[in-house]
Amino acid sequence: MDSAQIHECIKLLTEAVRQWQSPAVTIVSQREGNPFKVLISCILSLRTQDKTTGPASERLFALADTPEKMVELAPDVIEKAIYPVGFYRNKTKQIIGICHTLLDAYQGKVPDDLNELLKLKGVGRKTANLVVTLGFAKPGICVDTHVHRICNRWGYVATKTPEETEFTLRNKLPREYWLQINDLLVTFGQNHCSPLSPRCSTCPLAGLCDRV
Repeated sequence: MDSAQIHECIKLLTEAVRQWQSPAVTIVSQREGNPFKVLISCILSLRTQDKTTGPASERLFALADTPEKMVELAPDVIEKAIYPVGFYRNKTKQIIGICHTLLDAYQGKVPDDLNELLKLKGVGRKTANLVVTLGFAKPGICVDTHVHRICNRWGYVATKTPEETEFTLRNKLPREYWLQINDLLVTFGQNHCSPLSPRCSTCPLAGLCDRV
């Protein structure tokens, strides 16, 4: 896939994913419009399927929807609310730590700057970019395994790590698609373009994909 084809690709993708549900964190952002909830949902989503992330987020936010309220909860209460997300005990400690940092250093507000978000313990580039794009609608490119895998499968990038993919896309992907690329490829990757059996014979992008 060359640079000129990406516009047609995004058009086809946008149409194709209409049949599937959006990723859990995207649903949180659309329903709540709250950067704090986007951040916490992102943390819960790591190594966890969307069918688990969504309900866990709802249970937790029913108990506490601000950093102030979150730090008042006992760790075992948070653990019970978010179980069975992956690494729920570690995530409980991470959530509490982040909430304390937000209160101590950011007046209880989630920062809208990528570099500031990366200062929060346990927040990597994927989470930080997702908070920037979904929480604040600011330019960023969130690259998870789906984005990394599919962009390489297309032949649009030739990279070895998600971080390398992010920086390559920042230089190559038209800025108009930065906010939507993660949603599109996560949804497409979860439902059609899987790692081992991508179902190329029924793919609407087959004519554009290099099938690397």
